[in-house]
Amino acid sequence: MASVFSAIISGQLPGRFVWEDDEFVAFLTIAPVTQGHTLVVPRKEIDQWQDLDPETFARMSAVAQRIGKAVRAAWDAPRAGLLIAGLEVPHLHMHVFPAFELGDFDISGADTDPSKESLDEAQAKIKQALRDLGYGANVPE
Repeated sequence: MASVFSAIISGQLPGRFVWEDDEFVAFLTIAPVTQGHTLVVPRKEIDQWQDLDPETFARMSAVAQRIGKAVRAAWDAPRAGLLIAGLEVPHLHMHVFPAFELGDFDISGADTDPSKESLDEAQAKIKQALRDLGYGANVPE
């Protein structure tokens, strides 16, 4: 059964994409813990991260690392958070976000009603940071 992420990836549902390649996409979550909270998602429907072969997991982690560099730069954050929870949607995804304090790692405290303007601003900042870091070829228009 297709996940909500599959519907976003296919364009059936809207998404604020910041990264696209043949295997993975990254788009903003609709429930951010901090502004810039991004999900790195494989195009292939896989539920558990343990089910990925090590090479694919490494490539996905590399995308998450690039997004992490971008969110740190865009928000001048001391850290970029990285979490794999998977309880919300049964489609593997890595949460990447600017982290300023330990409480930022508690995704149960996410903002469930962020403004459209806040999400649009975050998308623009991450895309620009990715371009500045040399990843423009993977930044969608």
